[in-house]
Amino acid sequence: MKLSIGIVGLPNVGKSTLFKTLTSADVVIANYPFATIDPNVGVVSVPDTRLDVLSVASSSKKKIPAIVEFYDIAGLVKGASSGEGLGNQFLTHIRDTQAIVMVLRIFQSGEIMHVEGDVDPVRDLGIIETELILKDLETVEKRMKRAEGEARTGDKKATHELDVLRQIYHALTQSRLTIEWAHTDIVREMQLLTAKKQIFLLNGAESDVSPLLREALAPYGGAYVVADLLSGAGVSQLIHAAYDALGLISFFTTGEDETRAWTIRSGAKAPEAAGAIHSDFERKFIRSEVVSFDDFVACGGWASAKQKGKLRLEGKEYEVRDGDIMVIRHG
Repeated sequence: MKLSIGIVGLPNVGKSTLFKTLTSADVVIANYPFATIDPNVGVVSVPDTRLDVLSVASSSKKKIPAIVEFYDIAGLVKGASSGEGLGNQFLTHIRDTQAIVMVLRIFQSGEIMHVEGDVDPVRDLGIIETELILKDLETVEKRMKRAEGEARTGDKKATHELDVLRQIYHALTQSRLTIEWAHTDIVREMQLLTAKKQIFLLNGAESDVSPLLREALAPYGGAYVVADLLSGAGVSQLIHAAYDALGLISFFTTGEDETRAWTIRSGAKAPEAAGAIHSDFERKFIRSEVVSFDDFVACGGWASAKQKGKLRLEGKEYEVRDGDIMVIRHG
């Protein structure tokens, strides 16, 4: 599966620096341009030292990491949801992403001006959340108008949908969506921004993180990544934080031709993992040969792992674990 993340933040908080840092690594991905898809979409490899180890162990000709697409359009300002600046266009673009990285500036600098006049990450968090909520309200309103028209004809399904939409609209007027609503089918279908997983990147040093900011982040789970974007520190932690937030894991295929990392959701069973490689593999799945990463490395490869009884044959009900090395057998 492809992981896509939208980068959100006010102007001059470090969004462009983050984007440039993320997309500057010199890595070649077969059949995937390791650069920007357009000026504002970058394809980035997922840092994973296990891939390097497996590539050497298998004497692979190619090494293909899992990838993340980062979307960075324009900085948000107050009124972005109603078209101020370029933010309205930006909010539309991130609908298709799976998660949002909210960049908050915590470093002080007299040379880099803040759009609001001073550095206050708690205030900035409030501005961004408000704009996301307002954009979602606009989306729900449009859907409600359509449902109202269909409900007037006596359509029971539309009547039920309208009732749900009204409750979602009310929830948004109170604050961001609660977990209760965030996982409903209709919210997923509308791709509401406030329902997406959010990862916070605090641009500065750990010493710049105030108790007030920690308190403000607590309702979101309190998790954040501190990164000095000017030095590039903390970027790999951001990608791993995104994996954790979205409940994703990696499994591997390895051989002389290539060693490759694949992204799947945690809890996925073997056929779903096979489908990540090719859709036909999931449909025609028979079984998989599996070795854990630790066993593969300790044994020195497939042949030795098999001899030492570390290779397992797993069927359709096997739940893939992070770091599994797999060979898929299919019809």
